[in-house]
Amino acid sequence: MNKFDEYAVIDLGSNSFHMVIARCIDGATQIIYKNKKNIHLATGLNEFYELSETSIKRGIECLALFAERLNGFPMENVRIVATYTLRIATNRHKFLAQAAKVLPYPIEIISGQEEARLIYLGTMTAESTAEDDTKFVIDIGGGSTEIAIGRGNDLKPFIVASRPMGCVTYTKQFFPQKTIDRYSFLRAKLAAEQQIENLITTIKRQNISVAFGTSGTIKSIYKILLDLGVSDGIITPKRLDDLISYILEFKSFHEIDYPSLSEERKNVFVSGLAIFSGVFNALGLQELQFSPCALREGVLYELIDGPNYRDIRQTTAESLSQHYNIDERHAKQVVKTAKYLFSQWKTQTSTNIPQHLESILYWAAQLHEVGLKINFSSIHKHSSYILLNSNLPGFNEEQQLLLSTLVRYHRKSINIDELPYFSLFEYKHIISLLQILRLAVLFNNQRNNDLDLTAFRLKLNSDKLSKLTIELNEKFVENNKLILLDLEQEQKYWKSVNDWKLSIEMF
Repeated sequence: MNKFDEYAVIDLGSNSFHMVIARCIDGATQIIYKNKKNIHLATGLNEFYELSETSIKRGIECLALFAERLNGFPMENVRIVATYTLRIATNRHKFLAQAAKVLPYPIEIISGQEEARLIYLGTMTAESTAEDDTKFVIDIGGGSTEIAIGRGNDLKPFIVASRPMGCVTYTKQFFPQKTIDRYSFLRAKLAAEQQIENLITTIKRQNISVAFGTSGTIKSIYKILLDLGVSDGIITPKRLDDLISYILEFKSFHEIDYPSLSEERKNVFVSGLAIFSGVFNALGLQELQFSPCALREGVLYELIDGPNYRDIRQTTAESLSQHYNIDERHAKQVVKTAKYLFSQWKTQTSTNIPQHLESILYWAAQLHEVGLKINFSSIHKHSSYILLNSNLPGFNEEQQLLLSTLVRYHRKSINIDELPYFSLFEYKHIISLLQILRLAVLFNNQRNNDLDLTAFRLKLNSDKLSKLTIELNEKFVENNKLILLDLEQEQKYWKSVNDWKLSIEMF
């Protein structure tokens, strides 16, 4: 039987939804299908950041259409990422619940910084540059603008940033009647400059040698320059100023008359141009070229043949460990204990916890002490806060939230009602991972690096996954009375949670 060799990526943007399908042939990636639908999801956000029913309906109808083409695709060959609008929508769970009914693949909501990293990755896998170049990439989307800077052949940027300014949201804010005037344009441009003012000095210091722009707005600028006779399509300050002057001669969006500008793009082009010119001028860029590859290509690269997704997150975890000077020997021992307990848990249940979820348990074990620098008494809260608010390359929003949540409740009392809602993970799985993490940390409270793992065993209650028994070797208990006391205290914590039970037995 042949291995399934097609891969699909769907990008749920604020302006449009895209699907791209690629096939692997003899190690080469070949795009075989593309589909784009203008959904204007961001226009459906009200002042409370709630998506309207009509915008949700447009999005779900599009996903139902995409689902037809994906019929028969294995789960591991599909990746769906959502960006700005679903990041900020307060009722996004309504959208995700409806999407799950028509599309049987998980939707990952990614942070702005993760989006910037993937855009950079997609661009750099397609563009050839000199080894010592410092490379700048900008992508103006419907709801946010992403910036990334990297150096040389490294596909991982060292600066990533996301700002809440996009061609759909700025049209709504500065051009509600879709009329064009110099004052509104300058206000939008200045607002864009203001959004990046705290980045300007840092970026200018990098001495950028080559700059790329991706996606709709910059593609449109590039194509209009070609319409105007600029043969190389490279954006320079003079060409950009001339283009703005041409655009400001029109009175309304729909009067803009260039062969390459579609009626659909006219709805958001002026605001996108204002954002781009604000960033371009503020950063003092002298040349920028359009790149056809961005977020989707970055996701596809990781999905098919890039350094795999898990490796990037492992690098992130190791980098964080070093940054916060984590006790490496202790962290490794907690991870080892978690793996030992999880393997016993796994052999006693038919419940299948996905590999990527199991990995988050081990990263939580590795990183549970990142907050120790602040103080020990509330280490679980400090560590959780750091993990939730740090830039974690490779983690989507829910994975980062789960990592932070597991660490938040790895010790002391548990308020189960405060657990956040997850659309990608099952509640029962989260509970099992949390219990295993708590026990793994508890067994290592004495920071004993030669802990004998065979001296204790985990046993599941056949009726309830959340009811566990720890079996202890009597001789081990004689020499580790503090562990027994800790387990007895842990029993009290579990008793306060409905359906949780921890039993202790000797062998």
